[in-house]
Amino acid sequence: MIAFSLLVAYLLGSIPTAVWVSKLFFGVDVRALGSGNAGATNVARTLGWEAALPVVLVDVGKGALAAALPKLFWQGFPVWLPLACAVAAVVGHTFPVFAGFRGGKGVATAGGGLLVLAPALVGLAALVWLAVVVLTRIVSLASLLAALTLVVGAFAWPALAPWGMKPLALLLCLFVFWTHRQNIRRLLSGQEPRFTFGKPKP
Repeated sequence: MIAFSLLVAYLLGSIPTAVWVSKLFFGVDVRALGSGNAGATNVARTLGWEAALPVVLVDVGKGALAAALPKLFWQGFPVWLPLACAVAAVVGHTFPVFAGFRGGKGVATAGGGLLVLAPALVGLAALVWLAVVVLTRIVSLASLLAALTLVVGAFAWPALAPWGMKPLALLLCLFVFWTHRQNIRRLLSGQEPRFTFGKPKP
C-alpha cells in the first residue's frame, strides 16, 4: 500500500501540465521559451494568463490529490503517508517521467499538497506570496519567501501545523530553494526579471 501510494503520487506529480498545454494549444514546448522552466510563471510570461490558469489549477490539484490519496482509498494508513505522498508529487513535478524528467520548480504542487494537510499555514504563505508579487513583481522572490513563511509558521504557531508539518515544511522549503538556485544567483546580482502583468509581447 505504501509503495503503491507513493508511486501513484509521483505519477500524479509527473503530469507535465505546462508542457502539455503549450504543445497542445500553442504547438510549442514551453521549455524552449523564456526561462525554460515548465511552470505556470513561464507559461504566463510567454503564452499569456489564459494558458497559465489551467496550468496553475492542475498543478495545485495534483498536489492536493496526492496528499489526499491515503484518506480516499485506504484505512489504517501510517500517519506520515499523506505527507510523503505530497513530497512524492513535488518530486514528480520537478522530475516528471512523462516529460523527460525536466519539469517545474514544484511551488504550485507543494502548495496543493499543503492545502490538504495544513490549509491555514498555506493561507498565510499565499498572502506573503501575493504581497511580494504585488510589491516587487518578482515571482521567484515571492516563492522563496512563501516557502520560508511555511517553516516559520510551522514552528512559531504549532496550531497551524498538524503532526509532521514541521519537518515537511522544512524539507519542502529546502527543495524550493534548491529548484530556485539559479533565481537566487540572479536575485543576488540584481538580474532577476520582474513579472509583467498583461499579455506577452509577440
